[in-house]
Amino acid sequence: MTGFLERNRWWIGRIAVLPVHLLVFAVAAFFLVRAIPGDPAREVVGPEATEADYLATKAELGLDGSLWSQLMTYLGNLLHFDLGNAIMTGRPVTTDIADRLPGTVELAGIAFTVLITVTLALSAVVVAKPRSVAARVVRWYGQAAGAVPEFVVGVVGIFLFYATLQVVPAPSGRIRAGLTEPEPITSFPLLDALLRGDSVVVSSMFSHLLLPIGVLVVSVTPILLKQLLTALDSSLTAQPTLFKVATGSARKYIYASAYRRALPPTVALFGLVFGSLLGGAVILETLFGLGGMGRYAVEAVAATDLIALQGFLLVVAAISLLVFLCVDLINMLLDPRRKPGRAGGGS
Repeated sequence: MTGFLERNRWWIGRIAVLPVHLLVFAVAAFFLVRAIPGDPAREVVGPEATEADYLATKAELGLDGSLWSQLMTYLGNLLHFDLGNAIMTGRPVTTDIADRLPGTVELAGIAFTVLITVTLALSAVVVAKPRSVAARVVRWYGQAAGAVPEFVVGVVGIFLFYATLQVVPAPSGRIRAGLTEPEPITSFPLLDALLRGDSVVVSSMFSHLLLPIGVLVVSVTPILLKQLLTALDSSLTAQPTLFKVATGSARKYIYASAYRRALPPTVALFGLVFGSLLGGAVILETLFGLGGMGRYAVEAVAATDLIALQGFLLVVAAISLLVFLCVDLINMLLDPRRKPGRAGGGS
């Protein structure tokens, strides 16, 4: 047993600390949302309510008593996966999030897949033809990292492709008016439409998601591309690469070796970028009327719904922690020297 733990502590340890990280963020989210101005109980009962009604509503919402007692109740409920009842819907927050989260994750996941493909393809252009016009354009594009936020690109995209060219549908949801989303199987809207074989709904969803996904990819790709090209520049001139060139290794093996050594810092950035994609999806869902977690968060803020907002923050944090865990594990597989207890060594 000791030997097993020693050999696998590089991934067991990281999984073991996840609950601790989540607990820290849960406490931070609890105090963060309570710093928002406003009184949720007063919003519910209205200004004409009696003091007795106000106090009863406050107790019903779990907002009576000291902050410490509220925190203990909140953490105790979390142990039972109870995020409380949303003030604005009256339903359990877990139910609200279960209805809305899959659409947001699906949007971010598709954008993430396209983003990885585009980044690797563009970097391959630079590696294969470093002095070509295309390579110079790609490098210039990489230098634009973070220059324009997603919502600006989204507004420009709507004006250009919908209002002017009219090549994409109106930014008013996932499907056109008159169609209904299929009964859930996985709760991921596009995947459910594919599984049900509803080609009309699938086509409508693809056309409505095309611009939001394009906005995310165009906005975020330069960040990853800049990091990957910088790492590749160093990797291609490093001693291991020069040795492979001198020994006559095939070009594909030289490039594979260079990419393997250049990818770890870029993979780490992928973890940060996925969080950015979730945030961008939240903004774009509101802009394009997609109705996922983005609209839920906006509605929670507008209604001063602390219960829904802290649930939203906690779920997003949990997803981000899982992504960072995957990033850590992938990096340690790409470069075993990053595993605990390993040191030094060349490639």
